[in-house]
Amino acid sequence: MAAETPALELRGITKRFPGVVANDRIDFDLQPGEVHALLGENGAGKSTLMNVLYGLYRPDEGEILIGGQPVTMHSPKDAIERGIGMVHQHFMLIPVMTVAENIVLGTEPRREGVLLDLSAAEKRVRALSEQYGLGVDPRARIEDISVGRQQRVEILKALYRGADILILDEPTAVLTPQEATELFGVLRSLTAQGMSIIFISHKLNEVLSISDRITVLRRGKKVETLATSGATEESLARLMVGREVLLRVDKPPADTGETLLEIKDLSVVDDRGLEAVRGVSLDVRAGEIVGIAGVDGNGQTELIDAITGLRRPASGTITVGGRDMTKANARKVLDEGMGHIPEDRQARGLVLEFTLTENLALEDYRSPPDSRWGWLFPRRLLARARRLLREFDVRGGGPSARASALSGGNQQKVVIAREVGRDPRVLVAAQPTRGLDVGAIEYVHKRLITVRDEHKAVLLVSLELEEILSLSDRILVLYEGRLVGEYGPDASEEELGVAMTGGRRKDAAA
Repeated sequence: MAAETPALELRGITKRFPGVVANDRIDFDLQPGEVHALLGENGAGKSTLMNVLYGLYRPDEGEILIGGQPVTMHSPKDAIERGIGMVHQHFMLIPVMTVAENIVLGTEPRREGVLLDLSAAEKRVRALSEQYGLGVDPRARIEDISVGRQQRVEILKALYRGADILILDEPTAVLTPQEATELFGVLRSLTAQGMSIIFISHKLNEVLSISDRITVLRRGKKVETLATSGATEESLARLMVGREVLLRVDKPPADTGETLLEIKDLSVVDDRGLEAVRGVSLDVRAGEIVGIAGVDGNGQTELIDAITGLRRPASGTITVGGRDMTKANARKVLDEGMGHIPEDRQARGLVLEFTLTENLALEDYRSPPDSRWGWLFPRRLLARARRLLREFDVRGGGPSARASALSGGNQQKVVIAREVGRDPRVLVAAQPTRGLDVGAIEYVHKRLITVRDEHKAVLLVSLELEEILSLSDRILVLYEGRLVGEYGPDASEEELGVAMTGGRRKDAAA
């Protein structure tokens, strides 16, 4: 029997940028009705390859075949017309509009060629939702539905436009374990009806759970394509990084000391004037990591902003090392010995048009040895940048490269290098490994443990429950701006997931 024609083939795809070959003769194929996972380190070429497929880049060499026929992608419009849909990690939805309005945006059905036919749109969306078991209400407003439902809306957008090949970029990054499980059920339903899916993720356990085959890229080249049935987390990590990787943090028990960060009855309002943090009290002692778990959008951003001096609290107090920092600005908080790894590296962590040397000096350029009497010492800045870029394995450019030229994961490494390199007494780490590969995650986790073991205080805010459980000595769950439970590191993902979604708190070890 002749082999089935692949839904998609990439043959010998090569994409070069000045000074780097991002994709080097990569072959990739996607069979009808399968989930094919794409793995690789930061800078391995995954995003470039998908941008070539989606029409954002033109390949320098190679060809794309859909259903066995060669095609040329000039833009995402071409990709969409050929049945390719892409769900990005950060959802592209308008909160005040309904599900149906978001899905049909740009392709609205018309009545008499002029008037918007919203009822027809809702009917079509409802039919698609029922056909694929997505369970989405077309009339619900985006701002009123959960993150997991919003992701289903993104998938429906692609289906509405006729996609039969779906690219999912880090699809579980903002989901609880329960929502991720529900998503995998949706994906299985889609593939059962003939949909083909490219699944990009850094979570090896999820890749093993949902995929049929896995392709691993390393430094722009394809290393191997293998069946999921014969793979393990350890073997995949080894293929990605080229060495053995420690997937679970091995840390000694916490040796705690004085309280370095203390928050009492803190209330913070968001940009709309609504209360986002509601009477939160917590403390972090020297020599411990306190993790805050929660679904995205439950007050984490406002809490971090208040602690780091970026947002004035409505009430309550913040004390760092015994000093009141409630009304302090960000500069004063930094000078008091706090480090801040922000959750949005591009908006808060970097000046994208500055060089890496300049970005690494952003917080300490006014102080010796970087400057004296208002004079900067460029050679010292350059020497420190070289040391930190080497130490944190930042790839994609040297000290003179602009931050905008780096991949997202390498941008994150620059931020972490600057903040950890300052040797802070208190480190607020918000999503510190977002977008990082397993090798980089291993390194960052070790550094956070080192900070803890140097008798510093670490407040870890992460959407990754595995990270929270692996690193934290105590775990606090934030739901709708309130702390609803404290747990020990032996808590289960299911237990935390219930609390994160407003379920009844289960007793746990403090």
